[in-house]
Amino acid sequence: MKSVSTIKEENVMSEENIKSQKEKLPFAKNEVYRLMRDNLDADKMIKDRVKVEMNRFLYSILVNVCRQLNEYPYTTVDYEMLKECIYPYTNIEKINEEKQRILMHLDAIKADCDALAMDVERSMKLKDTAERDTFADFTADEDGQ
Repeated sequence: MKSVSTIKEENVMSEENIKSQKEKLPFAKNEVYRLMRDNLDADKMIKDRVKVEMNRFLYSILVNVCRQLNEYPYTTVDYEMLKECIYPYTNIEKINEEKQRILMHLDAIKADCDALAMDVERSMKLKDTAERDTFADFTADEDGQ
């Protein structure tokens, strides 16, 4: 016998199924599901909402790529243009590695700047002290004359 909470969950899931079936998705839901199934571990279960959101996500990527392709002044879209537009999506790992490298380099530059600032502070303190001492000695010499 099913518990009340299980029955409620099934009702909610069936309502979501009805809503998603009424929605117009850009790609065939079964095809997106098949591709996900091919690339996920066998023990993973895919909820219906995930299938729908993956479908929408793939569509948003397609729209973004097409928007970039429209920026070209040419009437024909060629492969090189496509490669340039999909580069951020196909090379995300390389881009993240480059980002990490740049951030590490910036941290090293910050450390160098901090060290230089400390050196300047130290030299200014020494210079200020030396000037005060000279000024004090000079004042003493003037008073004495």
